[in-house]
Amino acid sequence: MITRSFGTGTRKVAHTVFASAALLLVAAPYMVRGDVPSGHEKLLLSKSLADVPGKKLTAVVVRYAPGGKSPKHHHAGDVFAFVISGAVRSQNSATGPARIYHAGESFFEPAASVHLVSENASSQEPAQLLAVFVADSGAQLTTMDP
Repeated sequence: MITRSFGTGTRKVAHTVFASAALLLVAAPYMVRGDVPSGHEKLLLSKSLADVPGKKLTAVVVRYAPGGKSPKHHHAGDVFAFVISGAVRSQNSATGPARIYHAGESFFEPAASVHLVSENASSQEPAQLLAVFVADSGAQLTTMDP
């Protein structure tokens, strides 16, 4: 079970993450083509966390076309990512050098970090991931960096 400490209590969010993953069975994600900074995500779920006032859990699916990538960016809160299919190359300012994550693997992006590399590791096969954000309600989840 995934747990996250918030102040004096601990909030279990595993059931929400698994419910979000189940939505992938019926989701039709957008494609990432080249360096398109927006429109490459498909919103699956966005819910306020009743036990964590002011915070919202948002799940999106990202589909990368062969060779697709996103420009350098940062997120408003913490992000859990799970690779659904294919392979994704990712590098985050807080987690070390670029690494390739394959289907079934996951990674974490802490709040206030910069996503330096986010791309399909293949030039021939598509890739897809589930991204689950925990951020302030109303926050812009992704901001492109210069």
